[in-house]
Amino acid sequence: MSIPSLTPSSVSLRPATPADVPTLLGLILELAAFEQLTPLVQATPERLQQHLFGERPVAEAVVATVSDGHIVGFALFFSNFSTFLAQPGLYLEDLYVQPAYRGQGIGRQLLRHLAQLAVARGCGRFEWSVLDWNANAIAFYEGMGATVMPDWRICRVTGEGLQTLGSISG
Repeated sequence: MSIPSLTPSSVSLRPATPADVPTLLGLILELAAFEQLTPLVQATPERLQQHLFGERPVAEAVVATVSDGHIVGFALFFSNFSTFLAQPGLYLEDLYVQPAYRGQGIGRQLLRHLAQLAVARGCGRFEWSVLDWNANAIAFYEGMGATVMPDWRICRVTGEGLQTLGSISG
């Protein structure tokens, strides 16, 4: 499928809506396949609905649409907090643009949008992680002014390990 060149004005960003949940899930699955992490995906429409639009949303998403309304990318993010700055922050969990639409400024628009949102919300930081093998993403982020933090590593506890760590008797 040949994609016409896009201009910044032919791409729109908007907050995701509950009607976007099936499309978001599809894009999340595409992202997982790209990152070779498909077996880890447990996302369902119900979980996305609950955590993005339910009674107590814990994350937000912005979608990128082209002129026909087709969603071609998204950024999913949430608030965090810096104890050192004593300020809220914005954490980008995932940014994804479909391969056919890459290189046309959509990722740049999504990042700038979130940076503007962070500024408007009084955030002291805008952060995200990147896989160490994803040289294209690293170069893109550095080109946008980001610093890849070489001394920091992500620590994660999930599944059974989380249950054990969180147990009362543990």
